[in-house]
Amino acid sequence: MAGPGNDLEATRAWSKDQWRRALLANRRRVPATTRFTEAMQLTAQLTSGRVVRGGQTLCAYVPIGSEPGSVQMLDEVAEAGVRVLLPIVSGRGPLDWGWYDGREYLRPGPYGLREPIGERLGEFALRIADVVLVPALAVDRAGNRLGRGAGYYDRSLAAISPDTPLVAVVRDPELFDVLPAEEHDVRMTAVLTPGRGLLRLR
Repeated sequence: MAGPGNDLEATRAWSKDQWRRALLANRRRVPATTRFTEAMQLTAQLTSGRVVRGGQTLCAYVPIGSEPGSVQMLDEVAEAGVRVLLPIVSGRGPLDWGWYDGREYLRPGPYGLREPIGERLGEFALRIADVVLVPALAVDRAGNRLGRGAGYYDRSLAAISPDTPLVAVVRDPELFDVLPAEEHDVRMTAVLTPGRGLLRLR
């Protein structure tokens, strides 16, 4: 696929910040009805058993703004018997983690996030996850993920087992052939989109 413009050749030299601005602008233009439909499609994907199964632990996140997904998605995954971990921003270091016990147990956090109010489990709690959902603005077919630029996930994911599936969650048009990447970026092993479902990468 091409980049945020119509010509891949014209966007190959774009910086990450240029990609972020274009991708965020594209997301802001997505109608609310489309976002709702895509959230329902992602919920169906996550409760199908193809991504994660009952009895397993899923590292997820509460979507904010125009990010794909919904809190209801987390509710239905939990109702399917999946334990859900959510990130907690703690300083500039790796993310902390806590259990998702329902939307009524969430509080506002930095960057517009919603975080669990229960016990903090520490940065190494991520290691118990069977599958990690990673928020992304875009991902390419080599597994390079473009996030919002704060670096929290790269600092956190570097410490987990290389066998743990890392699944970027994006809209269908946000899977590209090539994105800018740096050596320290942690590559995704799969991508989850509303229409295409779970696709393996690299």
